[in-house]
Amino acid sequence: MNVPHPMTPSDGGETAEQGSELRVLVAAPRGFCAGVDRAIRIVELALDRFGAPVYVRHEIVHNRYVVDSLKAKGAIFVESLDQVPDGAPVVFSAHGVPKAVPAKAEARGLDYIDATCPLVSKVHRQAERASESGRHIIFVGHAGHPEVIGTLGQLPPGAMTLVESVDDVAALSPPDPEMLSFLTQTTLSVDDTRDIISALQHRFPAITGPRGEDICYATSNRQDAVKAIAGQCDRVIVIGAPNSSNSLRLVEVAERLGTPAHLVQRGSDIEPAWLVGIDTLGITAGASAPETLVREVIDAVAAHRAIIEDVVITAEENMVFKLPRGLEAA
Repeated sequence: MNVPHPMTPSDGGETAEQGSELRVLVAAPRGFCAGVDRAIRIVELALDRFGAPVYVRHEIVHNRYVVDSLKAKGAIFVESLDQVPDGAPVVFSAHGVPKAVPAKAEARGLDYIDATCPLVSKVHRQAERASESGRHIIFVGHAGHPEVIGTLGQLPPGAMTLVESVDDVAALSPPDPEMLSFLTQTTLSVDDTRDIISALQHRFPAITGPRGEDICYATSNRQDAVKAIAGQCDRVIVIGAPNSSNSLRLVEVAERLGTPAHLVQRGSDIEPAWLVGIDTLGITAGASAPETLVREVIDAVAAHRAIIEDVVITAEENMVFKLPRGLEAA
């Protein structure tokens, strides 16, 4: 799809070539996934049902624009249940929470709604089943990420070991190498995770894993879309938050293919110097970034260069997740 965009003069700073058109390749799929859509909708429906304020434990998704929009509607974001007043409704973020969190909410009599992405919940159930079968779990993920904290918190301490790299696999000394299982965070680099799993299987031939892929469809699709455009681009811009794992992975995917890439949150983050001396620019968005920010970034680019916009489609997504029971008719 070719969409000519009018040229607008640049205001100061280093000036890009105003006379040459810049081809902009917009990756598809990009932006919101079904889990993010569902989580945001849960907060909105909770506000409709309970009225403001509704408390949300951790950012519902990792995107400042989304969080600020929900704050404007009456959501209050906290990092601990201790910050939630008695009697107030609370929503758990899409990343998932340790089992101790809903248990504490129940002990306090709090009304809570779990907005954990169903694909993350699936990993939680897999962890429980593997543990029940007597297996120690090797979990592939990034230390400190909320999804990792939530998944590790599904089982007693010591039941899972976190690895982040092939080097971590080499350093493992599990109690019983014959009774191991692996699981992964849903928002990892597909290529890195493949290497880590290969290392695990080489070192521990008896290790078992999930029948299906733990890395979610949206993460895989967005990485594939970047791979499809990066080789044609002089530079790639990824729209997402610096604490968004899947957005950071998109930057890495482009850079590993030899294309300079930048993570931006808003159109105002675009540096005119990035547009100097290039013919083709790639644009994509992490799974927590709304389409309105994609249009904002494209408009910001068009303020410095006349653009021809092409959408490059590598997959179609039609996934929809059900809302929690009790919210469907809200």
